[in-house]
Amino acid sequence: MRREPRAFRAAALLFGFAFLYAPIALLVIYSFNASRLVTVWGGFSVRWYGALLNDERIVESAWISLRVALVSAALATALGTCAAIALARFGRFRGRGLFAAMTMAPLVMPEVVAGLSLLLLFVALDVPRGFWTIVLAHASMTMCFVAVVVRERLEGVDRSIEEAAGDLGASPGQTLWRVTLPIALPSIVAGYVLAFTLSLDDVVIASFASGPGSTTLPMRIYSAVRLGVSPEINAVSTAMIVLVAICLGIYGLARAAPAGGRV
Repeated sequence: MRREPRAFRAAALLFGFAFLYAPIALLVIYSFNASRLVTVWGGFSVRWYGALLNDERIVESAWISLRVALVSAALATALGTCAAIALARFGRFRGRGLFAAMTMAPLVMPEVVAGLSLLLLFVALDVPRGFWTIVLAHASMTMCFVAVVVRERLEGVDRSIEEAAGDLGASPGQTLWRVTLPIALPSIVAGYVLAFTLSLDDVVIASFASGPGSTTLPMRIYSAVRLGVSPEINAVSTAMIVLVAICLGIYGLARAAPAGGRV
């Protein structure tokens, strides 16, 4: 089989990375533009980052997004961890296939369909839409990602470690608390960070689940962009990119952490 020249492979890889990341790099660069025109470089300046602090609507939306992400990620982590333990440790119980399919359904379900379904549910239950409906919507969307990450960790661990805890006199609850959860802790942290990141930048589902006074930052950005891109939008987008990059770094470190437990 003829192999492609090394130069061609390097060029293809470089083109791929440029196609993916050049727009993001341009956004970051122009967030430091002194000019009001986003396509005309007027010199280096951080004025637009200072303008963000004086924009009450942006600050309010950012605070709502952070609170939603923190709470929904915690709820998604708790539910996803329970689902992962059930799938990885409870054997082939009745209804396991349906339970697994329902848990993983949000992975393949279009966000528009999920958002519309949740909207119809909230309307049918006469639940006023606001902060908590966004939290519930994001938790239902992200718990499957937590379940996948935690289940992968648990299925890759030798079951004899937990069996040894039982042989040493630990009850099932003690084994879960002192062995299984410490083993899964790095993946639980990784799942939380992943759920936090997905919630932070969601706009589709939040649009269906939000109400008056609960506009998240991605929704605010989307509304502003429809009227034209401003350097201030570049600045807030850059801040979100940095935050998401930090979260992904924590996610990678947590996934790479060794498993451990104690009896």
